[in-house]
Amino acid sequence: MRNILWCTGHSLKIPDIVRAEGSFIYDGRGNRYMDLESGVWVVPLGHNYPGVNQAINDQLSKLTHCGYYNSSSIVNEAARAVLGITGLEDGKCIFLCSGSEAVECGIQAIHKITGKTKLLCLHDSFLGSYGAASKKRQEEWHLLDWTGCRSCSQSERCDPDCHLFSAIPFKELGGFVFEPGSASGLVRFPPCALIEKMVSKIRDHGGKILVNEVTTGLGRSGQWFGYNHYQLKPDLVAMGKGIGNGYPVSVLAISQDAARKLEEKSFYYQQSHQNDALGCRVALAVIDELDKENLIERCSELGIEFLKHLNSICRKYPFVRDIRGKGFMIAIEFSGAGDQPAVAIHDQLIKKGFITSLRRGHNSLRIDPPLNIKKEYLAEFTTGLDSVLSSTC
Repeated sequence: MRNILWCTGHSLKIPDIVRAEGSFIYDGRGNRYMDLESGVWVVPLGHNYPGVNQAINDQLSKLTHCGYYNSSSIVNEAARAVLGITGLEDGKCIFLCSGSEAVECGIQAIHKITGKTKLLCLHDSFLGSYGAASKKRQEEWHLLDWTGCRSCSQSERCDPDCHLFSAIPFKELGGFVFEPGSASGLVRFPPCALIEKMVSKIRDHGGKILVNEVTTGLGRSGQWFGYNHYQLKPDLVAMGKGIGNGYPVSVLAISQDAARKLEEKSFYYQQSHQNDALGCRVALAVIDELDKENLIERCSELGIEFLKHLNSICRKYPFVRDIRGKGFMIAIEFSGAGDQPAVAIHDQLIKKGFITSLRRGHNSLRIDPPLNIKKEYLAEFTTGLDSVLSSTC
């Protein structure tokens, strides 16, 4: 990697990957690693999934790029599929290249619809790598610190007179950008009552709801989307990562009402690879395969079993502070100063052939296997994890 500026914020651990297949990647020295991060959570179907590869090959021989003045029927077909799984059947879509871009486009759309520049989000949300979503300037955002809500005795009904809730300036807000459960990778689902009350108040003041499903969407939490765990129908849904199974495509799904208002107000967003045929064909294939293979229901059921097994192992070790998750979106949090315990465990797991996601600065690991991973592979990992934790004592 001599000629690569390595600026991901993570140390380079395996520099010579030569191929990947299913739940595994392989390096040039013949080592095999179980990928329990699914790339960067981007391959819900596993690496080199045949159905997606076939779709890419078929579309490559026909059309890859459209442009500003033309389109293809495959673009509308993919949009119908996306709107079907989001419950926004009469809405519209914009296909883009990254999850961060889909979120940022959604934020611009809310600004255009409502004429308000300030938005609400939870304090621990990661919404994107650039733009308003990354900066979260005080004049543009109200950040709700919901840390105390996790242990609040009123969490099941959420008292609107609570000082945190009553301090939200709903009249000033154009909308609520909700990341349902990822919490910057820490896997914390806020109380349903809190979210439902905030959504109701936002809508009472004419605001819109944008849900960031970049990491939680496409079955990761055991439902099609993280917002399915709440009584919530969003106005806009941003998707990335999983919808391309490794191919760089994202999408912003927009409700019928929000799309109509954007058209009335002449909303413009231009990007060179907007609504490209190849990306749309990939997204359509991923949705088809997830549905055909019943992988989301499988993820929900197997995720409960997997979490139970992890709990039975982790409870033996007092330095494991917490383990939590839904579906195949699981975090293991450790005690100790800084993030060194997690860093050491992460490195030891790689040496044993298991790749997990290190949440630096938070002393935790995240586990996000492909939705079609075999049960025996999960059992192999739990045995490996037990061995690493035992040697850490």
